[in-house]
Amino acid sequence: MIAIRFDRFGGPEVLTVVDVPRPRPRPGEVLITVEAAGVNFADIHQVDGSYLDAGALPHIPGSEVVGRTEDGRRVLARVSHGYAQQAVAKESALTEIPEDLDAGAALALLVQGLTAWHLLRTAARIRAGETVVVHSAAGGVGTLAVQLARQFGAGRVWAQASTPGKRRLALDLGADAAVGYPLAERADVILDAVGGELFDSALDSLAPGGRLVSYGNSARTGFTPVDPARLGRLNAAVVGFWLRPTLAAPGAFTGPLRELLSLTAHGSLKPVVHPAYPLAEARRAHEDLVARRTVGKVVLRP
Repeated sequence: MIAIRFDRFGGPEVLTVVDVPRPRPRPGEVLITVEAAGVNFADIHQVDGSYLDAGALPHIPGSEVVGRTEDGRRVLARVSHGYAQQAVAKESALTEIPEDLDAGAALALLVQGLTAWHLLRTAARIRAGETVVVHSAAGGVGTLAVQLARQFGAGRVWAQASTPGKRRLALDLGADAAVGYPLAERADVILDAVGGELFDSALDSLAPGGRLVSYGNSARTGFTPVDPARLGRLNAAVVGFWLRPTLAAPGAFTGPLRELLSLTAHGSLKPVVHPAYPLAEARRAHEDLVARRTVGKVVLRP
């Protein structure tokens, strides 16, 4: 079986194509023949050692796949080693999906879709009529957050993206404007995955009672210290968000994912999927994701 593995920490260059034995499911697990595997920033952190220690090496990354079980079901699944032709998942980690749903679109709804849903509903607690700003609006989370903010009743949705093409994409997805900083008007909710100077600028752009939700640090410049007195003067809040503990709460996974799948089936939500990379080109997929050369969901196809 072909898989992508790394034996030491580093950049994308440590990812190599290897031939490994087919995984064997244990009781309560199923074997999945992979149709597509999702690529996430968490995979990049695993490769550079941010998420794993040396005792976990060698390691096959990948936390999500679409594929088919041995009894013929087409499923979206949470896994531990998805960059491979086959993967094992717990039966409880499977969600059956329709045959006509694009694999990339389905993968977009798992990590990125649930992140966008919970950023708006759980972390920001969006209210009808509020102004929402989405940083990295052409990315996997951003493209969905722009659309979901509108679905959840936002009065205005502003998108921030790095290139004219990405800003046009955000406008096509329903953003009212593609904006830069500093903002000309105050925003009630700002979703930030960048950190650094953009986080600091966004904090000054909050309306009274506004919420700045931080869910990443793609700038990799360290986090800006937040002075409580500054928050007091703004009458605002900074909310940190991480999907993994959020999904541990009762009802945090199945209901939101079912809603995302329903919105997609009815055409109200349109996941954006970057052209797929062959599994053997996982290194290039990582390089492009880090360099912000991708839009929407990034996937590998065996």
